[in-house]
Amino acid sequence: MMRRWPYLARSALVAASVAAFAAGGHFVATTAIETQQARQLEELANIALRRSEVAVDFSVATLNDVMQRGPMTCDAASLQAVRLKVYQRSQVKDIRLVNREGSVICSAYSETLEFDNEWVTRPRMLQTADHSLLLFRVDQINGVALGVLKDIDAQTSLVAILGVSAILFDILPTELRDHGEVMAQLDNGADIGRFAASQVFDATDAVTFSSASQRYPLRALVRIAPDALRRWNRDGYWPSMLLAGVLGLAFGLLLTRAVARLEGPIADIDRGLARHEFKPYFQPTFHLRTGTIGGCEVLARWVHRDGSVTPPMNFIPLAESSGRIEAITWQILALALKEMRPRLAADKYFKMSVNITPRHLLSEGFVERLRREVMDNSVSARQIVIEVTEREAFPDLEKAAAVIEALREHGFKVAMDDVGVGHSGLSQIKRLGINIMKIDKFFVDTIVQDGSAATIVEMLVRLAAKLRMNVIAEGIETAEQRQALLGCGVECGQGYLVSPPLPFAKFDEFLAAYEAKAEVDAVVRQASVA
Repeated sequence: MMRRWPYLARSALVAASVAAFAAGGHFVATTAIETQQARQLEELANIALRRSEVAVDFSVATLNDVMQRGPMTCDAASLQAVRLKVYQRSQVKDIRLVNREGSVICSAYSETLEFDNEWVTRPRMLQTADHSLLLFRVDQINGVALGVLKDIDAQTSLVAILGVSAILFDILPTELRDHGEVMAQLDNGADIGRFAASQVFDATDAVTFSSASQRYPLRALVRIAPDALRRWNRDGYWPSMLLAGVLGLAFGLLLTRAVARLEGPIADIDRGLARHEFKPYFQPTFHLRTGTIGGCEVLARWVHRDGSVTPPMNFIPLAESSGRIEAITWQILALALKEMRPRLAADKYFKMSVNITPRHLLSEGFVERLRREVMDNSVSARQIVIEVTEREAFPDLEKAAAVIEALREHGFKVAMDDVGVGHSGLSQIKRLGINIMKIDKFFVDTIVQDGSAATIVEMLVRLAAKLRMNVIAEGIETAEQRQALLGCGVECGQGYLVSPPLPFAKFDEFLAAYEAKAEVDAVVRQASVA
C-alpha cells in the first residue's frame, strides 16, 4: 500500500493539475473571446462615431461656404445661390435662416418645412466643445435629420439640415448583421441615425458598446443580441480547452516557460538592434492619373541573420510598448537616408516619408536629432516627410503642435497617417498644421463596393482642399480602386497596384525598370501622334 502512494499521489497531482488548468483554460478562453469581442465592437462604435463626426464636419464646411459668400437673406437670388450649395452637397438636405431663438425665418427649400413634425428652439439645442455650434434633432414625417446651427451675428443664425444616411452605419460583421444595430445619438438621447438589417431586432436585452465624441455632443452605439454574441467568434474555444488539458500535464514547466517568455521577445528585439537587423523597405508613392512615381514610404522589416523576415505587425506593438521603437526608427532612418541619398540628390522633387509615433515625436531632442541625421547624409529637409500615425492619441496636443511647427520651419513636411480610423478629428489635424492627409486602407478596400466609403473619401478630399492639404490614399491594390479614388478627387496613392514594399536593392532596380518603361511608352505615344 505504501509503495502505491507515490504513484497514486503523482496521478492525483497530475489529475488535479489537468482539472485546474482545464478550469483555468475555460476562464481564460471565455475571457479572451469576450475581451476580443468587446474590443472589436468598441472599434466598430469608434468607426461609427468618426463617420458621424465627418458628416457634421461636412455640414459645417457647407455653412462656412454659405457665410463666406455674404449674409444669407430671404430674397430669391440669395435663396437660389444657397440652393445651389445644397444641390452640390448631397448629404445636406436644406439650409435655413433662423432668428436668435432658433425660429425659422426662411429656407432654401421651403417645402421641406412641411415635413417637420417638430422644430426645437435654441434652449433645447446642444452645444459643441468649442461653443461655436449647436446640434439638435429634427423630427420629420419620413424619419429624422440632424440640425447644425452656426451663428451669423447676435440676431440671426444658419442651420444645415443633415440627412445622416443609415448606410454610414452598415459596418456589422456578417454573423451579427441580422442580430444587432448601429446608432448615432445626441447626448440627450435623441437618435439621429440607425442601421439594422433586421426590422424585428429587439434591443431590450442587447449588449451595448458605445463611443462618445470629444468635439460634438454625439455618441455612437453598437447593440448586439446576447445569443448572437455568445455564438460569435467562439471557434477557438474547444481547441483552447484541448490545449489547456495537454498543458496541464506539464503545469510546472509551463510556469517556468511563461516567466521566460515575458522577457524573451524584448531580449530578441535588443539583440536585433545590436546586430542592426532592422532594415528599411521602400514602397513607392505615385500619381494615380499618370502613374509617375514621386516618392516612397520607408517601412520597417526585421531581417534576421538567416534571411527570414519578420513583418512589422509581429514586432512593432511590442517595440512601442517596451520603448524600443525609437531606437528601431533611428536605425532604419539612418540606413534609409544612406541608401536613398543618390536618388534624393538626383531628383530634388522626390520625397521620402518615415513613420514616427506620437510619443517619439514628443521625445526630448527629436527635432535636433532628425535634422542632424538628415544633414549628415547631405539630404534636403524638404524631401523628408514625417508620417505621424493617428491610431495613437497625442499625450500633449499643444506640445505636438509646437514640434510640428518647428519641423515645418526647418523644411520638413508632416503627414497624418490612418486618417478616418484614428483618434484625431479634422479640426485637430488643422490645429496641428499637417501638410498631408493619408486616407486609411480601410476606406480604399471597400470604395468600389461601398458607396458610403466613397462618400467619406469625397468629404475628406474636399475638406483637405479647404485646409490646403495634399491627400494620399494607402493600400491601392486594383485598377478599379484607383479609378474610384480618382473619381473622388484623390490624386496620389501607394499600394501593391504599383509595387509591394521592397528592400533597397530591389527597389532601386524596380525604379530603374519602371522609369525605362515610362520613357519607352512616351516615345511610342509620340510616334503614334506623329
